[in-house]
Parts: sequence; structure tokens; C-alpha cells
Amino acid sequence: MSSRAKQPKNWPSDILFINSQRFHSSVTATARAFVQGPPNQTKTHAADTLAKTPSAVVIRRITELSHPACGQFGLFASKKIPPRTYLIDYIGEIHCDDRPHSDYDISLHRFQDGVYIASDASTMGNEARFVNDYRGVRQKPNVEFRDRRTESGELRMSVWSLTEPVKKGEELVVSYGKAWWQARLACSEPEEEPEDIKVQC
Repeated sequence: MSSRAKQPKNWPSDILFINSQRFHSSVTATARAFVQGPPNQTKTHAADTLAKTPSAVVIRRITELSHPACGQFGLFASKKIPPRTYLIDYIGEIHCDDRPHSDYDISLHRFQDGVYIASDASTMGNEARFVNDYRGVRQKPNVEFRDRRTESGELRMSVWSLTEPVKKGEELVVSYGKAWWQARLACSEPEEEPEDIKVQC
């Protein structure tokens, strides 16, 4: 897909909208080849078909005062979403360097020699960068991150619904995981707790 697609409604002006992954100079030839992968010789995955249909997600500014991300943005269902359904890929800048201060960095793969590949959407990305953590929003997540290979063979992180349907208008929230919160706490004041911190993702 072209990386010059029309940006979605409510997209922030200071972030570059892209719908195909960009590669940072830190990505080695071996890592790039691993991400790009060989063409998928199996039957086209349902996710590739859904990726070509109108998006099931929309970006909205959060106005509820009780929401941990009030005043920021979130990702919402634009229609009813069935269980275990592919929603969107997490698109960002693929890199192999260390970015401890990015709140939009998702790991894609770690090699046995310690080299890791991640996708960072802090300065460029797509709608998936606005998926917030469920803490303070819902009792549990309603979507999850899951890696996949596209029809062309490219490795991507993607967003999928969980075991229950998602109603139209509901915010899509994941669990960032303990490692993410521990990393954020390392850069925060000692008195702050994970449940009280909300860094938009």
C-alpha cells in the first residue's frame, strides 16, 4: 500500500500519517530481510482481506473527565466487531536501536544474539497508535496485539478483538503489559503508580 494515503479524521498535525512501514537506518540487512520475509505461499489470510475493506476503527478525542487519557485521543469501534476479528495493523518506523523513552514502541522480534526489531509510532504511524491501556477505562481489555505475516510476507503487529464482540462506539483498549509499565515507571516520579499513569499510545 502507498504511504501517501489520506490521513484519517482527527489525525494530529504533528504526527506523520503512514500506512506502510518505514525502515530506520539502524535496521540491519538481516533484520530487514526477516521483517520483509518471503511471499506468503499459503492461502490469503482473512486479515489481508479485511485490511482492504473500510476501517472498523476511528480516532476520537476523549472528553470524559474520569478517563486517564482525558483530553488526548483514543481508538474506537466504528461498527460492531465480532470476536477474534482482525482490526488494523500497527504501523510505525521499524528500528533496531534502543528507544527507552518512546511510549509508542512495540517489539516485533528478538534474535538469539540479542538484536531486536521494534515498530515505533511516536513520530509516524497509523490509527493503531491511539490504542490506550484498559486500566482506568474498563475492567479488562477488549482487543489485543498479535503479530502476523501479510500476504506479501511482511511481519507486522496487528490489533485483534478478543473473545467477546465489541459494540459500535466502544473504545478499543489493550493491556500494555507489566514490562511496559515497569519501563514507564523507571522514567517517572517514585510516588506514581501504574494505574494512575496514562501515557497515550
